[in-house]
Amino acid sequence: MSEELTAKFEQASKDVTQLSEAPDNMQKLRLYALYKQSTVGDCTGARPGMMDFVGKAKYDGWKALEGTSTDEAKQMYIDFVEELKAADKK
Repeated sequence: MSEELTAKFEQASKDVTQLSEAPDNMQKLRLYALYKQSTVGDCTGARPGMMDFVGKAKYDGWKALEGTSTDEAKQMYIDFVEELKAADKK
């Protein structure tokens, strides 16, 4: 299943760039966190400083997925991209 899941994940990461309208910032943060958890695993490093608002948001989103397996995160990413694609067609 893992090879099939990886292929679907890679396709989803391409599909998300083909949407007619870019995801909003909250959706982008979710995509970022799921992508990082899928490809790197649990969040590492220190939380960005007080003035790095974007960095902190990315870090916090990724950190919230701590303990999620890479395969589970890939499936969550695929499902989220499918939701975005379905909303894009409306």
